Amino acid sequence: MPHDHHGHGHHHGHSHVHLDPSSGDRRVAIAIAANGLLTIAQIIGGIFAGSLALIADALHNFSDMAALVIAFAARKIARRPADDRMTFGYQRIETVAALINYTTLILVGVYLIYEGGMRLFEPPEVQGWTVVIVAGLALAVDALTAALTYSMQKGSQNIRALFLHNLSDALASVAVIAGGTLIILYDMRWVDPVITIGIALYILYLAIMEISGPVRTLMLGCPPGIKGQDVVEMLLGSPGVLEVHHVHLWQMEENSPALDAHVVVEELDWDRLEIIKAEIKTSVKETFGIGHTTLEFERRGVCDSHTPLYGH
Repeated sequence: MPHDHHGHGHHHGHSHVHLDPSSGDRRVAIAIAANGLLTIAQIIGGIFAGSLALIADALHNFSDMAALVIAFAARKIARRPADDRMTFGYQRIETVAALINYTTLILVGVYLIYEGGMRLFEPPEVQGWTVVIVAGLALAVDALTAALTYSMQKGSQNIRALFLHNLSDALASVAVIAGGTLIILYDMRWVDPVITIGIALYILYLAIMEISGPVRTLMLGCPPGIKGQDVVEMLLGSPGVLEVHHVHLWQMEENSPALDAHVVVEELDWDRLEIIKAEIKTSVKETFGIGHTTLEFERRGVCDSHTPLYGH
């Protein structure tokens, strides 16, 4: 049986990141340093001021720093070319990094809800001014990091996870500043744990909404925006094609959909295989953006009638 090895159209490097890689690396490195210093300042400030909301923000920032380190390493590893150990290349490391980051965010969110709930019953003394000053510093760093990663996040699960981390941090800092102000003005100490729980719920919401993307990629799910049935119908509508089976649709890495299928061709068309193959490849590329296509051609009757349409 002829087996197709042509026109896979792999994407090496990050065509979707509109910066040269080293410029992106510099941005991430600056963000790591800023978040590291901020985490230390917030933890010291939170302990000194007795503010759980500030410590919550610090933990969130620490998870940001860990996220940045993981993302930084993932970006470096993802640029390695395919080799005999990793024949698909290393780009999926970015999806793994995104999954790790969202998972840590969920754990941080659950912990903060627990801590905030405990403090609601006994609101501690909180030094309002310290909270406002440190949270103001945090807001500046969060805004800087979000700005550094904004232009890099479109089309990269890994950098998008980072960007959302930082955006949620910036919003959390605004909430902490508001809480500190209320404590200064009205001694409303219960505001601190309430804001902590609010930050935590927001973190959980973001992480749970976004985690499905990396999970889907790692589970070899059908690429978002592509319906398997539509692809099958296009294949069946191609000239000379009698039936298809063993169809697999997945993402090599983010933004690289792939198709693998067995195609049954009329006996009469057996000498036109290269033409049929080229037509199918062009069609799926133009309609669905699938650049990696592997097609195996068969004569009628080679496989029995119980062969599954999808899977093995």
